[in-house]
Amino acid sequence: MTFAGRRRRLPGALFTAAALVVATLAGCSSPARVNPQGARILHLTIASRFVHGAMPLTLVTPAGGGAHRPLLVFLHGLHSLGYDNNSQLTDQMFAALHALGPSAPDIAFPYGDDSYWVNGADGPWASYVLDEVIPKALTVLDSDPRRVAIGGISMGGFGAYVIAGLDPDRFCAVGGHSAAIGDGGGGPVDVVAAARANPTLYGHAQLWLDGGDADPFHAGDEQLASALHIPMHVWPGGHDFGYWNAHWSDYLGFYAHALATCG
Repeated sequence: MTFAGRRRRLPGALFTAAALVVATLAGCSSPARVNPQGARILHLTIASRFVHGAMPLTLVTPAGGGAHRPLLVFLHGLHSLGYDNNSQLTDQMFAALHALGPSAPDIAFPYGDDSYWVNGADGPWASYVLDEVIPKALTVLDSDPRRVAIGGISMGGFGAYVIAGLDPDRFCAVGGHSAAIGDGGGGPVDVVAAARANPTLYGHAQLWLDGGDADPFHAGDEQLASALHIPMHVWPGGHDFGYWNAHWSDYLGFYAHALATCG
């Protein structure tokens, strides 16, 4: 499968505070809660026409709230290995988000099963993120539709580059953290080959790749970084939560800066 060309850019509607409250209450499958760092956590479902089911979506609003914050869409790793839309709700993530203060983005954590977030035989998961997850998050959180970033861990890092390649003008930043890219770029979509064919594939978006020095996907990530002419951030560690939790400040700092300077 190759990138199938650019998708249309989705319009982002701005909603009143009253509409936000109605949308939030109607969409929550459980009451909103506030974590010790002051972030509000919402658990919603999307009645998806793309992947044909009630799909869970977790939304996080940083302490202080407020409309028109930028939005980060963050994708999880393989569900069969225990990852889902709540996997990244760690103390380290919340601490890094809180430390950003007013520049902290809203975050949407969708669910993607073992899809690699591609449009494939088991459903159009990339289209689901572009056409359902992002509009839903923008509506409920009243985030700024002009400032959206996408990233992810493992399978999610791979998926972020796949999805951004379908609609590059949509995103201010794209990030892959231990992105599950095989040596040689193989996979359901060959992101390395796509980047080599067009190093400007991602338009104006700021790009990030990182991985542990003992990560099994290190070679593939290095190949993608080389094809995109961007640095590969390498720290000690493997393909696990110990590595990722140690670098949430780096990840969210990158997204916050890219979103603040976007456009």
